[in-house]
Amino acid sequence: MSLKQVQKDVWQNKVNKGFNITDVEKEFCFLYGEVAEAYEAYRKKKDDLSEELADVAIYLLGLSEMLGFDLEDEIMKKVSKNERRVYKEINGVKVRVSD
Repeated sequence: MSLKQVQKDVWQNKVNKGFNITDVEKEFCFLYGEVAEAYEAYRKKKDDLSEELADVAIYLLGLSEMLGFDLEDEIMKKVSKNERRVYKEINGVKVRVSD
């Protein structure tokens, strides 16, 4: 199954269950909350870290659908862009010097 299809399935589940499908600001807040839960699971070495990361991905996919973005396509473009970037280490820190 493609990420594009997963994005559509996540959206359909939101619609079917009556979850938020219109309030972008609220969805960003929910996404932020899921990232915080994932960090907390990592910090406390909880067994549910992978599930929390899945929640982050699900909220991100839903938000992408809400905003009309094909996240799979956007990720592929960004990965390609990142591969072309050139970095130089300055004082132990990688700094981008070109795109």
